[in-house]
Amino acid sequence: MKERLKLGVLASGRGSNLQAIMDAIDAGTLDARIEVVVSNTKGCRALQRASEGGIRTESITRKECGGRRPQLLNITQLLKEAGVDLVVYAGFNLVGPPEMTAAFPDRMINIHPSLLPAFAGGMAPGPQADAVERGVKYSGCTVHIITDKVDAGPIIAQAVVPVLEDDDSDSLSARILAEEHKLLPRVIQWYAEDRVSVEGRRVRVAEPVSAGRG
Repeated sequence: MKERLKLGVLASGRGSNLQAIMDAIDAGTLDARIEVVVSNTKGCRALQRASEGGIRTESITRKECGGRRPQLLNITQLLKEAGVDLVVYAGFNLVGPPEMTAAFPDRMINIHPSLLPAFAGGMAPGPQADAVERGVKYSGCTVHIITDKVDAGPIIAQAVVPVLEDDDSDSLSARILAEEHKLLPRVIQWYAEDRVSVEGRRVRVAEPVSAGRG
């Protein structure tokens, strides 16, 4: 039997996308297990969710490490020692150093609340507010590979959400978040099925192997 995909999840806040991953694993729709949840914020809701689910948690703060760079290098080392196959940013508000992306080439993913490359470079609710202010007709969310440039890595998948005439950033954020909770576990499952490959700027997702084949 193939070993389950081992995840390292990084989160800084409430952890709703982490919860979506946990729920998909519990439902049997995601063939993965979370090895560790790491946060740069002590006591955040994401760590509480993981702890309640019996998942190992770690908090690594800048103050404890003496700076941002050593903090991120410590997180990288922790993930390597945990033996994770895929690093998932689930509302993590720090940008990893080149050493982190080099340690997990094409195996670090992030979910962003816009249709990248539009409204890149900000955390929620900034991109959603920008979408409403600029009067775009469609927004959504993007799962992409993390590179050394913020929100600029190859796009794996997107979900589209219409922007309604009476939307504000809160209402649009809520509808985008609902799509994030579906899209992120789906993409992780593609990794679990070894269907994701990267060719330059393009990500290919192979068709699933039929259960009756072979």
